Amino acid sequence: MERNELYPIFLKLHNLNVLIVGGGNVGLEKLSFMLKSSPNANVEVVAPKFLPELEALVEKHPSVKLTTRKFNRWMLRKRHMVIACTDDLKVNKRVFDLCRKRYLICNIADTPPLCDYYLGGIVTKGNVKIAISTNGKSPTTAKRLREFFEEIIPDDINKMVENLNEYRKTLKGNFEEKVQKMNEITETLKNKELKEPLSNE
Repeated sequence: MERNELYPIFLKLHNLNVLIVGGGNVGLEKLSFMLKSSPNANVEVVAPKFLPELEALVEKHPSVKLTTRKFNRWMLRKRHMVIACTDDLKVNKRVFDLCRKRYLICNIADTPPLCDYYLGGIVTKGNVKIAISTNGKSPTTAKRLREFFEEIIPDDINKMVENLNEYRKTLKGNFEEKVQKMNEITETLKNKELKEPLSNE
């Protein structure tokens, strides 16, 4: 059976330099998705022109910059990750090839073979965040799973996380002893109906 071998990580996008090449509908979708999860992401969007909706979105996020120019290789300087989503396949492929030479991770929209990473479904409840991937096979399935988890994970799970964090600070002993104690406290979560209140744990 085919297996998803992607390695999930959670990036601090306010500490990184992100470039999005493309100011159309797909560029708007990628930027919206990114800012929904990381509203202070440090992003520059490059394109000859932009959708009015994209410009309106950027006005609400001071950490995002618009550059009205065609893509040029020098725009890849001092970047950490790149997304290319223009309607010109040659431009997208050029972006990918240039990123590969510079060891930059790159995502070419709707072109899985030219992606070092995928943008999956994300569920956020306070400090709790779950990322969902279908290995690039079915974004619709990821969307439905996101909706499912958003419904079954209670809103007060964030209070439980904060309470456990405060309790962890009071624990004595070495690292292994603290981990063991936290494991014992949270063991019941495996068998608990998620829709029951969690804030009193």
